Amino acid sequence: MFPSAFETLRLVARLPVLSDSEQLFAAYASLPEASRYLMWRPHTDVAATRSFVSGCIDAAAAGTRFAYVLALGQAANVPIGMIEARPSDHSVDLGYVLAPAHWGHGFMPEAIAGLSGLALAQPRVFRVQAFCDVENLRSQRALEKAGFLREGRHERFAVHPNLGAEPRPCFMYAVSRQTDGRVVR
Repeated sequence: MFPSAFETLRLVARLPVLSDSEQLFAAYASLPEASRYLMWRPHTDVAATRSFVSGCIDAAAAGTRFAYVLALGQAANVPIGMIEARPSDHSVDLGYVLAPAHWGHGFMPEAIAGLSGLALAQPRVFRVQAFCDVENLRSQRALEKAGFLREGRHERFAVHPNLGAEPRPCFMYAVSRQTDGRVVR
C-alpha cells in the first residue's frame, strides 16, 4: 500500500533499518522534550530504540503500519525524525516526531502533507487523520499547515505518560477525499 521511500521538496523519507537506532536515539528518542506529548517515555538506552525500530521493520513487512525515517535531502543518512502511517479500512492514522533541533523550520508539515497525499492517492483511502494533545501547539500548527482541519475535541482520549497517568483531551484533525476525488481540507 505504501512505498518503501518518498521525497518532498526538502525531505527524504524511507523505511528504517536497524543501523538507524543510534542516530534516532541521539536525535530525539532519548530527549524528554521530544516525547512530552507522545504515548511513550524517552528511551533510556539505544536498546529500547533498536527494539522500536525492529518493530517498525516487522510491521512494514506485515503491512500493518509504515514508519518512515525523515532526513534532510542533502543529508539523507542523518535522521531528524519519523512519521508513521497506520492504515485501517478506508482511513489512515498518522503519528510523527521530530528532533527538537529541527523544530520551527516547517519540516513536519511538509512530511505530513507528503505522506497524506500518498495515502489519499490510494483508491481505498478516503481519510487521513491525526490527533494531538490539546496543549501540543506545535503539533496543532503542523497539522494545520499541512492542510488538516480540526474536527473536534475528544475528552479523556489518550494517555501521554510524560504528562500523567490519566487520559487527556486531544484534538482530532483530518483531510478527506470525497467520492468525486476532491480533497477536503
